[in-house]
Amino acid sequence: MWSDRPVNWWPQPLERPKDTPPVPPELDWDLWLGPAPYRPYHSAYVPSKWRAWFDFGTGALGDMACHNMDSAFWALKLGHPISVQAETTEVFPETFPASSTIVYDFPARGDMPPVRLTWHDGLRKPPRPAELPQGEDLPSNGVLLIGEKGKLVDTGWASNSRLLPVSLMKEHESVPRTLPRSQGHHRDWVEACKGGKPASSNFDYAGPLTEMVLLGNLAIRTGKRLEWDGPAMKVTNVPEANQYVSREYRKGWSL
Repeated sequence: MWSDRPVNWWPQPLERPKDTPPVPPELDWDLWLGPAPYRPYHSAYVPSKWRAWFDFGTGALGDMACHNMDSAFWALKLGHPISVQAETTEVFPETFPASSTIVYDFPARGDMPPVRLTWHDGLRKPPRPAELPQGEDLPSNGVLLIGEKGKLVDTGWASNSRLLPVSLMKEHESVPRTLPRSQGHHRDWVEACKGGKPASSNFDYAGPLTEMVLLGNLAIRTGKRLEWDGPAMKVTNVPEANQYVSREYRKGWSL
């Protein structure tokens, strides 16, 4: 899976600005900070640059990986990885790197064998599949599932999926639709609120997916291969990484 974020979307890495401009009159800065540690206002954080900062966001991985990892997490029943490791450009003390490659290893699951998932961001991509038509490259966001008989590639968000080599598309034109389709985030949510079926990405599903995704940021911040005990929510081989599993809320904002 890969994404072009943060390129042209927001800057990272960054160093904390030293000047302290006045807070715009329309902004409640204390409310905006929420549970994060207090710091003076600066436009380096708002309206959308907060994604780059450890205190506020989760970088390119947090912005796009829940979209692009979703199909593999669901279809392959991934659950908890057993290890995560990151290779990145420079990591600043308070912000995410300009680009990273993160490798997640998952154990066997029932009758499914171990599997490796690799994430790329910041204009990094996996090697171009030889089966792509001549002159065509991988899109700026996407997913590439590699199987025994071929590959499946899409343009991100599990959309515009197609099989490679292209000849496989003709062989499988008549695959019946057996999986339920989402009616969209808003209608899913409204119907669930009204007592209908659970939303297609309800908390029971979205929570473990997000937990898996964000382990990559623990690997980024430590620069080490992490071994993960999912049920215990604990890194077992690098104790200092556990400080990032949860956070201390600012006074007045604790739950």
